[in-house]
Amino acid sequence: MSGGGDIPSWRNNAGVNNGRVFRWTCSLVSMLPKRVSYALGWLVMSIAHRRMGAVTLALADNLRIVCPHASDRELDRLALATYQSYGRDVVDFIRSLSMSPAELDDLFVLRDRERFDAARVLGRGLIVVTGHFGNWELGAVMMHHFGFPLDVVALAEPDPVVNGLRRQMRDSLGVRTIEVRQSLDTALHIRRRLGENATVAMLMDRHLGRDRVRVNFFGRDAWFLRAPALLGYLSGAPLVPCFIERQHDGRFLVLPGDPILVDRTLDRDAAVRQVAQAFASALEERIRERPDLWYQFYPYWRSQDAASAQETHVPEQAGPSPA
Repeated sequence: MSGGGDIPSWRNNAGVNNGRVFRWTCSLVSMLPKRVSYALGWLVMSIAHRRMGAVTLALADNLRIVCPHASDRELDRLALATYQSYGRDVVDFIRSLSMSPAELDDLFVLRDRERFDAARVLGRGLIVVTGHFGNWELGAVMMHHFGFPLDVVALAEPDPVVNGLRRQMRDSLGVRTIEVRQSLDTALHIRRRLGENATVAMLMDRHLGRDRVRVNFFGRDAWFLRAPALLGYLSGAPLVPCFIERQHDGRFLVLPGDPILVDRTLDRDAAVRQVAQAFASALEERIRERPDLWYQFYPYWRSQDAASAQETHVPEQAGPSPA
């Protein structure tokens, strides 16, 4: 499950999100035994923790809000744990693409599947929302395995080779990619798919330019993507938060939340804010439980403060809305 944000990812900043490195990583993980892949991932992430000083400081600064009583040393250790969790999640995602159904049965522990089923019974489509937390990339594998047809809304990768490889991965799972474009085409396409009772997945915890809504997140103002909540308002589709968390035994716990039904009796903007806040609260709860799975490899709170400072110049509801 992919989505947007107006801040480049840590991979882009580090200069490693390019076709050669991505293809090399996929090939190596596919060929090596799992334990060797984990060991290499641990080594690479440990080096990154030491060598990528600005990223490590950003991680620690982000986590300071989550763990306000932690010392600097504790935050640094938590930043290292975050690097290492991310490395394992990358390995697990790549390996999952070639797993048999029996292996995937063993990989996933799906709780409360009926929350997906109940939302789809309404016949208005389903919007699965998640954040940069846990192994969200595994969402496409999980949904395909459990028989939920899926469309993924994604920003194009800066490197066309990486973008093509990611599309190939989704295509191999029968997952459609809806690429975000700077026009109404994307919103209209999503609405059509929801009208066909499709399941659409979106990342919601980073805004994209003017497509944003203010929420309270860890007691601070933050800006989340507005489009999922607005699409729910316009289409009547429920939103289901979903988080995929690696457990100590190597399996992944899939946690779908209660469907968030948009109150269409409210003013549109009030309804959108209510839905966005419900998701932000659900995400905050999971991050408090597993802060090492929160993958924001850039100064998250600084970017949120900058967005708030621009509020007088870029109104919250500005920009084209899905029609």
